Amino acid sequence: MDLLRFVQDELVKRNELPAFGAGDTITVYYRIVEGEKTRTQFFNGTVIQRRGVGSTETFTIRKMSNGVGVERIFPVNSPNLEKIEVNRKGKVRRARIFYLRGLTGKKARIKEKR
Repeated sequence: MDLLRFVQDELVKRNELPAFGAGDTITVYYRIVEGEKTRTQFFNGTVIQRRGVGSTETFTIRKMSNGVGVERIFPVNSPNLEKIEVNRKGKVRRARIFYLRGLTGKKARIKEKR
């Protein structure tokens, strides 16, 4: 098993990402290819989980868009990720904050880490 992990780590190009975790508000800039054109789009929201190890690591971001919750899962080592900006560090006590899905309004706010 260690040999498999070693080969995966050697072959996959690692992205240099800032340190972030569940509860943080981040902006992800990613490249979209439409035919021969490429453009950069951003997704701004709260990280609700990070999962996986090594080349299979992913993170999920949730935002509210016109009163509808939108979640998007990004692979950490995706070549389409251009950059990630950490806007706010959140103070949460769990690694996966799925309880946020059921909350609206002021209850859905996360305290900021100082």
